[in-house]
Amino acid sequence: MAERHRAREEPEACSVSGCKEDGERSVASKKYQAAMPGVALKGEVGRRVHLCKSHYREYRKKTKQERDLDRAAW
Repeated sequence: MAERHRAREEPEACSVSGCKEDGERSVASKKYQAAMPGVALKGEVGRRVHLCKSHYREYRKKTKQERDLDRAAW
């Protein structure tokens, strides 16, 4: 039987440059960069971007209309 995914021991730092908070959530980097083009990210960007609570909230507010349309489609 496969092992379940475990939470990380220590949280990742927020990927937004200039932010010193711990990352609570992560989103796909391509989606984040498409929604928030003016935001600079730290270092090299992988597949996932770790966001603190405040930056995740900004991302959710920015993509609210798109998410509503996606839910209405099915």
